[in-house]
Amino acid sequence: MALSESRKGESLVGLSGFIWAFFPVITVLSYAWIPSLHSLAWSTLFATLTFAIVVSYRKRWGELRNPQLWKYGLLIAFFIGILFYGLYYVGLETTTPGNAAIIALFEVFTASVFFHVFRGEKIPFPHMAGALLMIVGAVIVLAQGFTDFHIGDLLILVATFFTPMGNYFQQRARAIASSDTIMFMRSLLSVPFLFLLAYTLHPNIGLTQVQSSLPILLFSGIILLGLSKIFWIEGIHRISVPKALALQSVVPFLTLLIAWVILAQQPTIWQLTSLVPFVLGVLLLTDHLKLFRNNPKRV
Repeated sequence: MALSESRKGESLVGLSGFIWAFFPVITVLSYAWIPSLHSLAWSTLFATLTFAIVVSYRKRWGELRNPQLWKYGLLIAFFIGILFYGLYYVGLETTTPGNAAIIALFEVFTASVFFHVFRGEKIPFPHMAGALLMIVGAVIVLAQGFTDFHIGDLLILVATFFTPMGNYFQQRARAIASSDTIMFMRSLLSVPFLFLLAYTLHPNIGLTQVQSSLPILLFSGIILLGLSKIFWIEGIHRISVPKALALQSVVPFLTLLIAWVILAQQPTIWQLTSLVPFVLGVLLLTDHLKLFRNNPKRV
């Protein structure tokens, strides 16, 4: 029996989320050989090659002739490819993959506030409640009982404030080009700056260190930054973004389990506690949880 478009979308988003749950753990493993920005630069390069293959297979190179697309591409690369991922990777040097995955959920809050303010819309009460819950969740992770503050947690929190602008320009770009081409352009335009920054801060990293971490970098670039993003984009073509975000709210749970198995990092009571307001906040902000039910009128 053929799957409906909605079911396909849910499956693709679910597959994307499962793969993405490995992202913080795999990234941290690469730090055994090279610094964070070198890991990001090389992973982005391999992601660029992956998207180039996809664009070639789908014969979409002609879309790159549009000058407006390059303007959007530069802004997308700046806000997401450089600022978001740069802060995320550097943040992972001083925090745990579990914390990183949980705090990254704050992106739902920043996106909701950005688009409400940008469009001049009044924020409904359930969304305000969801936003408050996500702030509570972030405070729990950042405070860690006020005894174990990580600067990396703060960097990743700051990173989530840049994705709404990047996603806004991705929406504008999607009106004139395919998702594959946009992802290729985003990665391509990010690579030179990331390598420049990486070798400016850590000039002594040679090919020997890169070769030692090559399997992890290839996996990160091709699978995590490449295929998982293609699955995500294809998924949100079939289902709504709020529904996709709600489905992916389970990703931090998976990351905590993966970090426990691979890195022997047992989930803490603070991480598990913070997930409760975070997930509830996601469900409220994506309208998958209602505070009030409309009672039928009595006749």
